[in-house]
Amino acid sequence: MNTNEKSHTEIFWLTLIKKVFGIINPEEYIEFQKRVRIEHVKFIDAYIPSTGTLIEQKSPGKDLDAAFVQAKNYHDWLPLSQRGRYIITCDFNEIHVHDMEEPTKKPEVILVENATKDNLSFMLTPGDTLPIELKLSVEAGELVKKLYDSLLSSLDEIAKEKNYDEHKYRKARDGINVFCVRLVFLLYAEDSGLFEKKQFQSYLEARKKTARASLRELFTVLNQQPHEREAFIDDELKAFKFVNGGLFADSVDFPQLSDDELHIILNDMAERFDWSKISPTIFGAIFEATLNDETRKLGGIHYTSVENIHRVIDPLFLNDLEETLNKILNEPQSWERSQKLLAFQDKLAALRFLDPACGSGNFLTESFISLRRIENRLLAHIPENERPDVKVSINQFHGIERHNFAVNIAKTALWISDHQMWRETQSTIRTKKPPLPLEDYDGIEEADALRADLLVKGWRIPHDDMLYIMGNPPFLGYSHKDKGQKEIISKMFTNWKVDYVAGWFYEASKILQDKNTKAAFVATNSVCQGEQASGIFKPLSENWHIKIDFAYKPFVWKNELPDPKKMAHVHVVIIGFSTNPPELRKLYMTPDMKEPEEVKNINFYLVEGPDEDVAEPSDKPISPDAPEMRAGNRPADGGHLIIEGEDYADFIRKEPRAAKYIKRFMMGNEFINNIPRYCLWLVDATPQEIKSMPLVYERVEACKADRLKGAPDRQKLAERSWLFRETVNPKDYIAIPQVSSEKRYYIPIGLLDDSIIPGDGGIKVIPNATLYHFGVLASRVHMAWTRRVCGRLKSDYRYSSDMVYNTFAWPTPTPEQREQIEKTAQEILDARALYPDSSFAAMYDDSLMPVELRRAHERNDRAVCRAYGWNDGISEEDIVSELFRLYRKLLA
Repeated sequence: MNTNEKSHTEIFWLTLIKKVFGIINPEEYIEFQKRVRIEHVKFIDAYIPSTGTLIEQKSPGKDLDAAFVQAKNYHDWLPLSQRGRYIITCDFNEIHVHDMEEPTKKPEVILVENATKDNLSFMLTPGDTLPIELKLSVEAGELVKKLYDSLLSSLDEIAKEKNYDEHKYRKARDGINVFCVRLVFLLYAEDSGLFEKKQFQSYLEARKKTARASLRELFTVLNQQPHEREAFIDDELKAFKFVNGGLFADSVDFPQLSDDELHIILNDMAERFDWSKISPTIFGAIFEATLNDETRKLGGIHYTSVENIHRVIDPLFLNDLEETLNKILNEPQSWERSQKLLAFQDKLAALRFLDPACGSGNFLTESFISLRRIENRLLAHIPENERPDVKVSINQFHGIERHNFAVNIAKTALWISDHQMWRETQSTIRTKKPPLPLEDYDGIEEADALRADLLVKGWRIPHDDMLYIMGNPPFLGYSHKDKGQKEIISKMFTNWKVDYVAGWFYEASKILQDKNTKAAFVATNSVCQGEQASGIFKPLSENWHIKIDFAYKPFVWKNELPDPKKMAHVHVVIIGFSTNPPELRKLYMTPDMKEPEEVKNINFYLVEGPDEDVAEPSDKPISPDAPEMRAGNRPADGGHLIIEGEDYADFIRKEPRAAKYIKRFMMGNEFINNIPRYCLWLVDATPQEIKSMPLVYERVEACKADRLKGAPDRQKLAERSWLFRETVNPKDYIAIPQVSSEKRYYIPIGLLDDSIIPGDGGIKVIPNATLYHFGVLASRVHMAWTRRVCGRLKSDYRYSSDMVYNTFAWPTPTPEQREQIEKTAQEILDARALYPDSSFAAMYDDSLMPVELRRAHERNDRAVCRAYGWNDGISEEDIVSELFRLYRKLLA
């Protein structure tokens, strides 16, 4: 391992803590070159304050026993309050853990490659492995919500009394939003040292009787430089510093503050809470959550954790920047290293970032903080006499957001981030920049990124170096879009049945024609499945030449809020794309994967493979001899022709002559779980027979009445109210559930007869099918195709005729091969028959699948593979590759 004690200690331990504990900002938990005075000042290589863990680092091959003697000496000279239980010695390959409870005992030896959160848990206290900022920011959000709800209640009373129209009400509510944002900044300002301690609190405490007027006056003063202020304002107002930045620029209206609301502000918020410790990244999103639930649903807003933000920004730009800095820091020549660091700082200052659905700005704030931390590390390694001031600025960060409230939060979060980062800078290097006034900033555009004539100025950011487009656009499926949103998408994609997030991919792809641009978005997992994979990415590839640079396969997007009711559980993917991809693309198989797979190409299903291996929906089978698939029978009866399982025995007892007209009825749920359900199937019944069965006739009459209440086409069905809308009842047919658990290796496919009526919900049927058709569809070959091209419901398979069945390339077997498939298909049915009490859900549970059934499927798999001319042991990836070759051949 090419490492050196002096050059690599910091990089090694920051990387280890980040990877092992999943901590985004490891530099906050470990201290390097800690002073300890023995005869004269010595330096501890690394020290973890929360546990007092001392680390002595050596180059590979050095004596770690001798290193422990040195470290033990340092440990003994530390103040008692700073001594911990453990001392670590390390040579970059092995970690030796010495327990000072038993200092003479041999150390525990941990190979670096085997380091885990469990075997290194002693390094950090349990609280350190949890984000403290999250707990504090949630508490802060609850305080703001308490005040916001009270103010909103006051507004509702006024609006009702004065009969506000919608426009006036919305404007007043926006005033409350802005007031809350300003209040948060003022509380942060006095707790963090921007203002004098308790300066705002004392001002408001003395003016409780005139609180509203006094706050409006304060807002005006905060937006004025000292020479612009009125000559005779009182000394307390005059003492407030000029804030600038536009935060207090406009007049804002808000209700009179009640005694309860003043108590919330002065006691709960100002006196009892330290606002300097909130995370602007987390708090901004929680603050935004004070929007009501209806607004959140319409806007598709979801909280995004810091960890999830880094899953986007790390592979998009942060990993490369950190790697570049580490390489420069390893430069042996100090002068050359300083020159490269200065040039790298200029590069950082030239980067531009855009979140075109920025919400409360959490992607922007976390990206800014991360960039500034890189710059702080960089500056700390430049000699003081050569060191420039900070160059990274919030003006490099741009956003587009439709909600005025969120726009104000995002700007404020960036200002708070800026101040917090200056405090971090001043803790390591000297800087002369005063904390106030705020930097002028107008980087967040209030607009709908897709509605504003599709040429919103915010999409086009002037940049000399790289522009990174990123974010978490609204999670809206195509069926949840409103009319205007559907019109927007229809202008972009010929297949408008795509998720709304596709619009962000479209607009970003246009910008990506500039080679110095890369993008990464979080999206619902449906965009890379089923017809959306080709519907979205094929035109973007053909028109804008985009390629996928990195991707996370589908995973559950959790917001990590303590209240489970507020947690977002959405199945998502992360896709990074550009027109100038790297030679090797990075594919993250799981969200926590530290080292992604490096592959030559990631296609639109987010798997390794060529872009052309993507299927497009077809309205009929592409294989000429394949039988057609159709939906089952729709009752359209209001439930009156259906007999539930628990009612069947009683119905037959009261109406025994109806038995010959009753059949099993199955939709997807009944099919999978073997749930008894029945229907009146009166296709061959004469009017006289129906009339002679009172309970049957009663149901027919109820069905007629129900249909007459419906739309014209449903009313027409009242003319034959004893029949289902469709009356297809083939002698033999295959039934395939439309939704099946991803945990099943095989989708349970049935070969049924005319004693069972297939419904139209959750089930697809192939009439007049044979054992051969059943055998092919029940095989791993068809399952491999299904897994690759089907849509998903969350993570479950969503089988469809146009996307899965019709696009499947069937084999062309010899008579002997066809006969063999029929034989193995029958063996599957025979194995199932051994377990008559078991549902498909039980038999196809991978942990419970009977051995006889599993072996029958394996024999069938081999028979089907041979019909394609493949070896028995062919991998699933190769199966899919071969099926796509056949697919393209059939299309041609």
